[in-house]
Amino acid sequence: MNECKKEFDEDRKKQMRAIHDAMDVLNGKWKIYILSSICHYNKRRFSDILDDIPGISNKMLSKELRELETNKLIARTVLDTHPVTVQYELTKHGLTLRTIINNLTDWGIQHRKEIIGKS
Repeated sequence: MNECKKEFDEDRKKQMRAIHDAMDVLNGKWKIYILSSICHYNKRRFSDILDDIPGISNKMLSKELRELETNKLIARTVLDTHPVTVQYELTKHGLTLRTIINNLTDWGIQHRKEIIGKS
């Protein structure tokens, strides 16, 4: 019996560590918004993402995009245009968040209906 409890506790610790890791990467006010903007359009320019997210500054968007790139969730491509255009897209690893983002979107729509009665 004691061995079963020990295994259960270890599994629970792994689960909590996994949640901690996920929240560490996705933390903050803006990352989910940014990922959602890119996810729903496949490729987005910096200015498009900026337009999608009311209240975010250029500086904050740049910082958050760098962090998402560091965590291999998005890829940054500089296009040879005048002026230079930068596009962002989800990486293969970032695409694994698509279901979570879609589920979060669906939940948000249902929650709004539940609370205020409209979408």
